[in-house]
Amino acid sequence: MRRILGIILGLLLIGGVAGVVLLKGQDPESTATKTVRGVIGSEKSDFFRDPDVVKALADKGYTVKAESSGSWAMDKLALKDFDFAFPSSSEPAKEVEAAAGIQGAQEAKPFFSPLVVIARPSAAKVLSDGGLVKMSGKNTGTLLMGPFLKAAEEDRNWQQLPGAAAHPELAGRVFIKTTDPATSNSGALFLALASNVANGNTVVADDAGIERTAPLMRKLISVQGALEPSTDGPFRAFISGSGEPLILAYESQVASMLLQHQDPGDMVVLYPDTTVNSAHTFVPLNEKARDLGTLLTTDPALRDLAMQRGFRPQEGMALFTAATAPYADHLNSGLTGIRQVGTPTVKILMALAQRAKG
Repeated sequence: MRRILGIILGLLLIGGVAGVVLLKGQDPESTATKTVRGVIGSEKSDFFRDPDVVKALADKGYTVKAESSGSWAMDKLALKDFDFAFPSSSEPAKEVEAAAGIQGAQEAKPFFSPLVVIARPSAAKVLSDGGLVKMSGKNTGTLLMGPFLKAAEEDRNWQQLPGAAAHPELAGRVFIKTTDPATSNSGALFLALASNVANGNTVVADDAGIERTAPLMRKLISVQGALEPSTDGPFRAFISGSGEPLILAYESQVASMLLQHQDPGDMVVLYPDTTVNSAHTFVPLNEKARDLGTLLTTDPALRDLAMQRGFRPQEGMALFTAATAPYADHLNSGLTGIRQVGTPTVKILMALAQRAKG
């Protein structure tokens, strides 16, 4: 009897071990999402936190854990700790690739956004009366970069502009609050478009161009005082009623509010008449995240969710135009009358940023 019991117990143990081996041999990725960690520009934080986006990514097999950084500061991070980087344009993406030693990575550019300047109504009216802005509606218009840069070069104060006396809250120098151009994409691209205009509507491409434009770039930045590392802080300050009367932002931040049916208040959206589009660029840092950028670009559900967060999709612009049509009083979906220009090389743009900061 003892011998029979021993044989039975042995068979049960063998079966149990075999069961454990079979379970260990199963691929856990077949029943669970793949968790990837990334560093993103702050303007994409709401997109990745959106419950619908979280679900759509999970349906495709991904759990994304994202943390924010200034786009031009990403290459200084410990990139080995991340599976992907998602800066706000292609220029800092190149720096990330170089720092990670992965030149030629399978980049993706799922969506883009032009720069805008958001203004208090009083500031927009005074700029319009002074010939620095051309209004096209109650809450939207075009910032004329030539006259604006001339005012900056002449150190003009608000109260020197026509009609400003009726708005005592407008005081001090006329300037646009930007982010730090050495670490933040929006601040760097503002210098790109401003230097283009200051350089005779030509991309700054050499040391001579830097010398011609650097003094004015210095005036645009030095007047601001402390600089924010990303667009999220200044934008939220403006929405809360604090902050400067003119704030640089991405169109996506405004469009997201409108498409999410949030009240924009009395915000006026000004499109610089010369602009640089910010093509958000996904850089996979390892095989784990290699296909995520393509998924964000091509999956219809994720594309539509990105559009609901105000981003212009690289594929399907007609859908964006249709979705934003009810908000034409704030948005210029066709970028009518806006001259789009290229950016300087990374080396020149960073030289301009350093000269601008002094």
